Amino acid sequence: MTPSPALRPATAAELVDLVMQAAAQGTPLECHAGGSKRNVGNPARRAQPVDLGAFAGIVDYEPSELVLTVRPATPLAEVEALLAANGQMLAFEPWDAGALFSGTTGKATIGGTVGAGIAGPRRLTAGGARDHLLGFHAVSGRGEAFKAGGKVVKNVTGYDLAKLMAGSWGQLAIMTELSLKVLPAPRSTATVVIEGLSPEQAVRTMSAAVGSQVSPVAAAYLPAQGGRPSQTCLRLEGFAESVALRRDQLAAMVATEGLATACHDDAPATLWQDIREAAPLRESETLWRAHLSPSRGAALAEALDRAGADWLLDWAGGLAWIGAPAGADIRALVAAEGGHAMLMRGPDHVRSSTPIRHPEAPALAGLSQRVRRAFDPAGILDPERWG
Repeated sequence: MTPSPALRPATAAELVDLVMQAAAQGTPLECHAGGSKRNVGNPARRAQPVDLGAFAGIVDYEPSELVLTVRPATPLAEVEALLAANGQMLAFEPWDAGALFSGTTGKATIGGTVGAGIAGPRRLTAGGARDHLLGFHAVSGRGEAFKAGGKVVKNVTGYDLAKLMAGSWGQLAIMTELSLKVLPAPRSTATVVIEGLSPEQAVRTMSAAVGSQVSPVAAAYLPAQGGRPSQTCLRLEGFAESVALRRDQLAAMVATEGLATACHDDAPATLWQDIREAAPLRESETLWRAHLSPSRGAALAEALDRAGADWLLDWAGGLAWIGAPAGADIRALVAAEGGHAMLMRGPDHVRSSTPIRHPEAPALAGLSQRVRRAFDPAGILDPERWG
């Protein structure tokens, strides 16, 4: 079947009319801008493409107020460059995704980033995208324009609604404007790398560090690969004097366990970018993203090793990126450790036959369905995305 050409509404009013007509006719819609995450989900889904490229640009930016208001199709790279020029950042460390799907970074938009709700290593301490979305304007599946939240950090009106929208993958409403909390960028950064730990040792070390006054903002574990020993990575941020002191404290802490450390103060960004984007798993046939209790991270890692899967741990063991052959039952291994897994990438036949998201418990599935019906009673917003 030849895909329908994309519809391109130029204004919020045009988008309202488009959605109202689609709801009346029962026509499913698939909205996108940069398209960096369009391949996440069922490849056979049928929906009318809607290109939101016209909804781009900075609406308002008040560095002193730590607030940025932006339209959803604005490139994430543009947003991050603007913030960096003012010594600020999106603290949840957004996921780019482009390298995993197209081999090209820089296609992600701020709307798709918040809609996916996927955060990077700093989520361990800074929270996720939903914790930084202050408010938004949107069009529901009913074709009704609405807004929630506000542009100031102290305004908590609509807070829960913002949390629902972040991570909804565009299935509740179509955002036309977002207000985000931004934070000052760290003055100094250092990464302490501990080599040669087993998964169990690494998870124990990361937990101890996160619970100490050393206060790393990120903690990840890369298993041994290609002659390189395993790496337990702990990132420190803050003023230079504080970072140097805590780096020495951390080195002393692990030295008491007889562990060797190496400090990488010059270029930690590449290391953490690779962890955020699951770069070591880029060539895997299927790619999974699993959430679980950090205390179960080591047990999952050992089960994955036995299954012949590749993996890395982030969030001190609470997040696993997993690369595996198409036939591997990764979801069962994750579920055995009390976690849930999402299939992020894979061949069409796998994504067509495997539930993309981890099946919800009946009570939670019922609640999710009621929430979706409240926003989109006709079920037109990308209803087949998850199979």
